[in-house]
Amino acid sequence: MKCRIGCGACCIALSISSPIPGMPNGKPAGIRCVQLGPDNRCLLFGKPEKPKVCSNLIPSKEMCGQTFGEAYEYLEFLERYTTPTS
Repeated sequence: MKCRIGCGACCIALSISSPIPGMPNGKPAGIRCVQLGPDNRCLLFGKPEKPKVCSNLIPSKEMCGQTFGEAYEYLEFLERYTTPTS
């Protein structure tokens, strides 16, 4: 499956612990990545500075759903239940 053009849910819902250009400390969950363009496309797509965790994320029907809202809800669920609590 390919990413739905203009979705960007994974670039907002998920936390990223590795540095991102413009976000040297990574990105908290629920915060829009600075590398997500106004059209919700990754500005680092195909570039070596794209974080490995982002490149390794493989879209699937279950994860992406039919809409941005479905994708965001599922990814938010994953983030909530896979992030260790203090």
